[in-house]
Formats: sequence, C-alpha cells, structure tokens
Amino acid sequence: MEWQNVKTFKIIGLIKKKPIGLTFKKEVKAVKIDDALEKIYSEFGSRHKAKRYDVKIIKIEELKQE
Repeated sequence: MEWQNVKTFKIIGLIKKKPIGLTFKKEVKAVKIDDALEKIYSEFGSRHKAKRYDVKIIKIEELKQE
C-alpha cells in the first residue's frame, strides 16, 4: 500500500525575503523528496508569500523510522 512508503524528511533552508532572511528547519512527511519539497514551497508561499526562487534549500536528509 502507498501509505506504508511514507518517509520523514528533515529540510534545512533559507527564505530570502527583504529586509531580512529567515532560516528554517522543518520535518515533512512525504513519499519522495520531490513531494517534500513541494510541501515546503507550498507552505512558505502561503505563509510568507515567498516565491519558489526565494526559498533556498540547504540540506535534505531522510530521518530513520523508529
């Protein structure tokens, strides 16, 4: 089943909005990395009105299931 393949990704990045930049660390549940990035872009676009080119991803790592 599809829901069994859900992984947790830790994403670290920067939102480059004037006058200041915001750094973030976010844990996202998704099936693959592309889906996790889409969630990040969607959330920060909605919450901070940041365009995709304003969001710079520094690091992505998959967290191990406990």
